[in-house]
Amino acid sequence: MKIWISLLGALLITGCQSAYSLSAPSDTQSKAWELAFTEPDYMKVWVEDSSVQDITGKVFFKTGGGRAAGGEPEDGKESARGWTGVGGSGKTVVDADLPIRIFVRWQSIVEQKTYRAWVDIPEKARQIMTSSTSERCSTTPEKEPRFMASVYLGLAPGGVVQVWVRDSCNQPVKVAKGLAEIEPLGPDQGKNEGRYAYPVSEKAKRYIDQYGIPYGSW
Repeated sequence: MKIWISLLGALLITGCQSAYSLSAPSDTQSKAWELAFTEPDYMKVWVEDSSVQDITGKVFFKTGGGRAAGGEPEDGKESARGWTGVGGSGKTVVDADLPIRIFVRWQSIVEQKTYRAWVDIPEKARQIMTSSTSERCSTTPEKEPRFMASVYLGLAPGGVVQVWVRDSCNQPVKVAKGLAEIEPLGPDQGKNEGRYAYPVSEKAKRYIDQYGIPYGSW
């Protein structure tokens, strides 16, 4: 009798697993992917330009820009130190295959400096991007996988660039890091008389006066 109960239990478990297959063959997914930018708290940036080279060698220009995701919480903590979160809505890189490297040029508002960099994207990142939309999360197999893969570029003072992708459980995974060089032409490549996109905010000034800019924490 105990043998039959064990067999029945095994069949029920198998049935549950097949009902929520991690292969997700019929789940809706997009072949496109999105590029987004994020920043440490208070360390505002303005992204002037970005480009993507995909695995076929094709380069896609003007793939995103403007403000990055970040905040100014005024919570009495050194929240600019390290990366406390990876978020923000991105822009779809239309018709591009998976990225092999990404270019970004941005203004570091708190430093009043402009940086530029090409960042290589490793194979590990492309594998995670593929699995994030083709596999369901093992801890929540009843939920459909992510509709679109994502790449996040974190931009910090000192020219630091961090790269994350999101896995099938929607968790950010750090896959690359780079160090940018100074753009010799300055903001807007010298077309705006050296003016930056916007001034340092009063909140950022108060934070920097108290804690400074945490170079080396990113």
